[in-house]
Amino acid sequence: MSRVKSVVVKVGTKVLSDRADRLDTAQVAEVCRQVNALRKRGLTVVVVSSGAIGAGMAELGLKKRPTTLPRLQAAAAVGQSHLMAAYDRNFRKHGYRAGQVLLTREIVNDRVRYLNTRNAIHAMLELGAVPVINENDTISVEEIDVTFGDNDYLAAMVTNLLRADLLVLLTVVDGLETPSGEVIDVVSARDETVGDFARAEKTRLGKGGMANKLEAAGIARASGEMVVIANGRHPNVLVELLDGKKVGTLLLPIKKKLSSRERWIGFGARPRGAVVIDDGARKALLERGKSLLPSGVVQVEGSFEKGSVVNVVDSRGETVARGLANYDAESVAKIAGHKSSEIARLLGSRPYTEVVHRDNLVVL
Repeated sequence: MSRVKSVVVKVGTKVLSDRADRLDTAQVAEVCRQVNALRKRGLTVVVVSSGAIGAGMAELGLKKRPTTLPRLQAAAAVGQSHLMAAYDRNFRKHGYRAGQVLLTREIVNDRVRYLNTRNAIHAMLELGAVPVINENDTISVEEIDVTFGDNDYLAAMVTNLLRADLLVLLTVVDGLETPSGEVIDVVSARDETVGDFARAEKTRLGKGGMANKLEAAGIARASGEMVVIANGRHPNVLVELLDGKKVGTLLLPIKKKLSSRERWIGFGARPRGAVVIDDGARKALLERGKSLLPSGVVQVEGSFEKGSVVNVVDSRGETVARGLANYDAESVAKIAGHKSSEIARLLGSRPYTEVVHRDNLVVL
């Protein structure tokens, strides 16, 4: 923890809710106080905050979480302004302003908008504001309706976007637990998968259970960063954590740090299709660090354009890598199984000898 310079803190819905399921403004104040303590140490801190729908429910007098998308969107629209007002009011007590950032999956998927978002967040930090990030639930129908869009995943995307050293997922449990209920202190770099310990239950207001947190943690760990899953209601949890105390579960990185571009290819952009490879190509990619040649491709799935991010899938159906395709799906299908020297004959020209160049490929 002494080496950590930048932190992304994700605060779950239940952490910010009182017993009546309304926004707990005292808890928002406590989060802001702890963020201020980290800022005083010279750390860069970005907050990913859930709670907009829950706050909107209270403001609109709703007793239960809406079940229709329009009402969920309406609750998010009302609640988001209330949530941000609470953050801004409390950060101002410490000399900061809260900077609202509402993201959608499409922004992360587009390389230019992805970089523009990163630049905007860095500018906020330089100007002394604290970025408070949430999904744009009012317009992002898929993000509300599908577990894939939970804020744990978003926090992992933000961690990669900023190349933060640490992702902290604050929830209402003490950490990752064994089947017998004991909290695990540390998950080592050798333990790449910890799904056996995941509990699939979800809190009533939130969408993400422990399985979602582990999936998000896996993205950050595979990018070379540390993750902590801890109880956001534990007194002074962020300060104790950065002091090196045993709070929650620390999950260590499983790979070396990836570059910003590698993170976008591997985890940011949504794949448009897939190429299935044989065992020889799999070995060349994973063990020898080679490019993907057409001779190793056995099948093309989906429709994608040149420059699209595609999954690289082995014969067992496992996605082993992601990369930028040098050819569109139709062209890859034509040259699949052939030598690079045959590309010009099959396509009429040969601008590239590889289907995916090694420089544009990330092994997962």
